[in-house]
Amino acid sequence: MTDGEAWLEKNDRSGKRSRWIVIGVVAAAIIIVIAIVVGVVVSKKNSSSSSSSKSTSAGVVKQTDPNDPSTFVKDSRLKQSFYGIAYTPEGAQLPDCGANLEDVITDIQLLSQLTTRIRLYGADCNQSALVLEAIKQTKVNMQVFLGNYPSATDGGAAYERQRDILKSAVQSYGTDHIAGITVGNEFILNYLNANGGGSSDPDSAVGNQGAEALMVNVTDTRNMLTDLGVSLKVGNADAGSYFNKELLGQVDYGMANVHPWFANVSVDVAAGWTWDFFEEQDVALAQGLSNNPQMSIAETGWPTASSDAGNESNGPSIASEANLQTFLNTFVCQANTNGTEYFFFEFFDEPWKDKQFGGVEGWWGLFYSNRTLKNIEIPDCSSSSSSSAAVVTTTAAST
Repeated sequence: MTDGEAWLEKNDRSGKRSRWIVIGVVAAAIIIVIAIVVGVVVSKKNSSSSSSSKSTSAGVVKQTDPNDPSTFVKDSRLKQSFYGIAYTPEGAQLPDCGANLEDVITDIQLLSQLTTRIRLYGADCNQSALVLEAIKQTKVNMQVFLGNYPSATDGGAAYERQRDILKSAVQSYGTDHIAGITVGNEFILNYLNANGGGSSDPDSAVGNQGAEALMVNVTDTRNMLTDLGVSLKVGNADAGSYFNKELLGQVDYGMANVHPWFANVSVDVAAGWTWDFFEEQDVALAQGLSNNPQMSIAETGWPTASSDAGNESNGPSIASEANLQTFLNTFVCQANTNGTEYFFFEFFDEPWKDKQFGGVEGWWGLFYSNRTLKNIEIPDCSSSSSSSAAVVTTTAAST
C-alpha cells in the first residue's frame, strides 16, 4: 500500500474528526441569538463537556498593567515561527457554549507570540467576536480565517445559523483582522460518508452533489459580504484527498488537512511525506484549475498521548512529546523556507475531544489544556508571515 493509499484508507476511518465543532447541533430547531458588540461580555460558566478538566487562564500570562491586555509580558520560550496555527476557543461547542473573553484574550496573547495567523473552524458560541475582540484588546498583529462549519445532513440549518453570527461579527469589527471566511470543513468527506455508499471519490456523482450543496453556501456567503459592502476571500477546507474539482474551482482558497499520523507514516519521514502529499494531491490539483485557488495545509501536527494503549501508536511511531518535537524540528522551518502555507494543529489539548472520541483525539496541542507549554522547544526561524509583518504593539519586555 502506498502512502497515498494509506492516507485514503485512514481518512475513511477518521470521519469522527469532522464532527468536532458540530457535535452539539442536536436539531435544526436550536436557534442561538447572540448580541455581538465591541465590549463583548460572555458567560464564564464552564462547558459541561469539559467541566472536570476546565482550567482557568488566570495568571498564565503576566501583564504589566492588569487592566490592559496589550501590556502582556512575552515568554522567551515562544517564537513567532509558525505560518499559522489551528485554534478553537475552549467551550465553543453547542449546546453549552462556555467560551469566555478572558480565556480567549490569554489564548491570543500566547498565539501572537507564535504566529500572525490563526484559523477557526466554525462560528458557534460567539467565537468569531470573542477572537476579534481579543485581538482588539491585545493590539497584536493577527489575521483570522473565520469559519462556517455546515453539516452535510441538516438541510442547511447549521450553515444559516453561523452565517448570521459571522455577519454580525463583520458588522461589529470590520475586516482589518479577517483574512477570509472558510465555508465547510471536511464537508465532501462527510457527504460521501453519509451518501456515497462507501465511495471515496470526491468527483463522483455523489461527490458532485455534495459540492453543489456546499457551493450554494459559498455563493450565499459571498452575497452576504457584498450586501455588507466588504471584500473578503471565501474558501473551503477538506481532507487532503477529498477536494471536489468543481467546488475548488469556484473558491478563492483551499485548506487541506494533511496528517502523517493518520496515514500511518513514521515520524522520521513525516515532514517530507506531508510536503509531498500536499504538493502532489492539493497544489497540483489547484494549479490545473482556471481560478488557481491559493492552497494551504489546514491541519498538520503530531499527537503527544493517547487515552488508551490501542491507539498510542500509528504503526511505525508512537504519540509522544518527543515525536512532536521531531516533527516540529523537521517540518516548521523547512516549510517556512520553501514557502508552504500551513496551520499547525493545534494550539492546545482539548479534553472534550478525548471524552467524546478517545484515542489521540484530545492530545494534539503545543500546550496542555491548562495553557502551559509542553516539554518541547519551539523552532527558532522566521515564517513568511512574521518576516513581512508589522511590528506587534505589545509594550512589555520579554521574560
